Amino acid sequence: MRTLTLLASLMCMVLSISAAKADRRVAFVVGNGSYKNVAQLPNPPIDAKAMAATLRNVGFEVIEGSNLTRDQMTEKLLDFGRKAQGSDVAVFYYAGHGIAVSGSNYLLPVDADIKSEMDVKLGAAINIDLTLEQTMGDAKVKLVFLDACRDNPFAAKIKSNSATRSVNVQSGLAEMKSGEGTLIAFATGPGQTALDGQEGNNSPFTRALIDNITKPGVEIQQAMTSVRAQVNEETHKGQLPWGHTNLIGAVYLNQAPTTQVANAAPTAAGTVPAASGSNDGVELEYWRSVKESNKPEELNAYLSAYPNGQFKALALARLAAIKSGPSTTTRNLNSGIDPATFTDDASQLTEDQIGLDKGQRRDVQRRLTGLGFDTKVTGAFSDETRSVLKRWQAARGYPSTGYLNKLQHKALLSEIVAAAPATASDESQKPARRAAPAQAQSAPAQHRNSGGNDAGAAFVGGVVGGMMGGMFRR
Repeated sequence: MRTLTLLASLMCMVLSISAAKADRRVAFVVGNGSYKNVAQLPNPPIDAKAMAATLRNVGFEVIEGSNLTRDQMTEKLLDFGRKAQGSDVAVFYYAGHGIAVSGSNYLLPVDADIKSEMDVKLGAAINIDLTLEQTMGDAKVKLVFLDACRDNPFAAKIKSNSATRSVNVQSGLAEMKSGEGTLIAFATGPGQTALDGQEGNNSPFTRALIDNITKPGVEIQQAMTSVRAQVNEETHKGQLPWGHTNLIGAVYLNQAPTTQVANAAPTAAGTVPAASGSNDGVELEYWRSVKESNKPEELNAYLSAYPNGQFKALALARLAAIKSGPSTTTRNLNSGIDPATFTDDASQLTEDQIGLDKGQRRDVQRRLTGLGFDTKVTGAFSDETRSVLKRWQAARGYPSTGYLNKLQHKALLSEIVAAAPATASDESQKPARRAAPAQAQSAPAQHRNSGGNDAGAAFVGGVVGGMMGGMFRR
C-alpha cells in the first residue's frame, strides 16, 4: 500500500511538472464585415473562423468573435487581456475595416459612424497601438496579423469635417514598429490597400497565413517569407504583405517532433514548443459546431481550415443543399474522388498530357464559371484563368498551382452544375449546339449524379454519337 501511495505521489508530481512546463497560448481572433454605416465586407467573418480553427489546432485558447460592435469588441479585448497576461505566446488577428488617421491606426467595429477626426480619437474606433500594449504587453512572444489594409470608408467625411488642413487621412494602414519579442504583419505595405478576395472564400493574406504559419517544423519568420511569396504570386504582384519583427529567438507554432530546434542547441527566450496530440478531436468538434448551419460562410470556414478534412464531402453536400433553392447554380463534389487528387501536384507538363483542345479548354472555363469561379470563356488559359484555377484548387483542397493534371480534370468534370456547360467534344464538333435546349444540356450532369441512365445516354448519344462516351466513363 505504501508503495502504491508513493507511485501515485510520483505520478502527480510528474503531471504537475508537465503542466507547469506547458506553454500558455492565447489568441484574439475577430472578423468584422457586416458594417452598418459603410460598405460591407463579406469575407472577414469567414477569415476569422478559419484562423480560429487553425490556432486551436496548435494549442491556442481562442477568444473569437465576428461582426462585433464597439462594446462587444471591448468586452472581447478585456477577456483577451486577462488571459494573455504572462502568456508564452499571444496572437492578435483582425480582419475587417481599419483606418489610419494622423499616423495612428484604428480598427472599426461594425457600428462605427465616424464623421470627424474627433470621433476617431474619442472612441468610435479602436486604437491598435494602445490595444496591443494593454492586452498583450507582458506576453513573452507577441504575434500580430492585421488583414485590415482596405480603403478608408470614412476618409471623405473626416477630411470634409476637419477644422484644420493638417489632418492626415490615408488609404490602408500606417507603418507600425514592433517592440521586443513582437512580430507585426500587415496584409500589404503601409498606405496601400489589400484585396478582400472572392466572396465566400478567404482573403489572399489570410489564406496564406493559414497555409503557412502552422506548418510542422517551420519557424514563424520563415513562414512569413512563404506568406509574402504566396500572396505576391496569387495577386500577380498586386499585393505584397509587409511586416516588422523584433523577435528574440526562434518561434514555432507547430514544432515537428522530428525536428527539435537546432539539434537540441540552446534556444532563446520566446521559443515555442509544438502542441502535442491529435487534431482529430478538434476537427470533430469544429464540424459538430457547423454541420447543421444554414450559413454558407460557416461551412466554407470549415473547408478552409480542413481542406482535406474527414467531413469535406458532407460539408460540400450541405453547401449544395443550401444553395439549391434561390441559387442558379449548385455544386456537389463526388465523395469518391481519388485521394491522390489532393496530393499530386499539377504542372504545365501534366496539363499537356491531358491533351485538351480549344473546345475542352472552353468547357473547363465554363465549368469554373458555373461553380462560382468566374472566368472568361476563350478556349485559352490566360493568366486570369490560371488565377481562377488556383482559387478553385484551393477551395477544393487540391495543390494550388493553376495547372491541371488528369485527376483534377476528372474531378472538375464530376462536379455538378445546375446549368451544365456544353461538353468539349460538342464545342469542337458542333458549335451550333451552344443553343441546345436545357434538357439536352443537363442530361450528362444528371447521368453522373445518378450513376447511370440508359434513356438519358441514348438521348445524348443520338445527338453527339460516340463522342460522349468518354464523359459517361467519368
